[in-house]
Amino acid sequence: MFMYEKKLQYPVRVSNKDVRMAKAVLNQYGGPDGELSASMNYLTQRFSMPLNETKAILTDIGTEELGHMEMVATLFKKLIKGATKEELIAAGMGGYFSNHETCPFLVDAEGEHWDSKFTQAKGDPIADLYNDMAAEQKARATYENLILLTDDPLVKDTLRWLREREIIHFQRFGEGLRLVEEYSKSKRYY
Repeated sequence: MFMYEKKLQYPVRVSNKDVRMAKAVLNQYGGPDGELSASMNYLTQRFSMPLNETKAILTDIGTEELGHMEMVATLFKKLIKGATKEELIAAGMGGYFSNHETCPFLVDAEGEHWDSKFTQAKGDPIADLYNDMAAEQKARATYENLILLTDDPLVKDTLRWLREREIIHFQRFGEGLRLVEEYSKSKRYY
């Protein structure tokens, strides 16, 4: 089902080290509205979809979200590379470093560990697709907030690309919702 290409979906570049920003991007790695939560939602919900088209949408986007995790982790690593002990402590990452060094870990910017309670799978295709559309809007909003937190044009470029993918995912889920609603209203003969 999956094919892994050993490259990122979009180049991740940074101009300079920025430990404060590295901490902030963890929200999209292990936060409640981050890429892991989205991926787990979609790859779980696909099993309740009545149409092959909507199963495919959820599988495609769920898989892409795993690629976005890889991009966010790469961004984190590049932003924290070469940070001194003093810089880590000043950014509130002393405890993080003592547990994980500079390895991206499934926590948000405040150190809250990722939990499966951040995911949703109701089993009702319409409810799940509405939830997915809301999830994409929350991710878009988070990326917009992250863009506001940095002055680095290269970091902004990566964050803008990720934000645009959230908008496209929202649109695709809207298409899937339309298909499921049409299917649920249609008469089926057995």
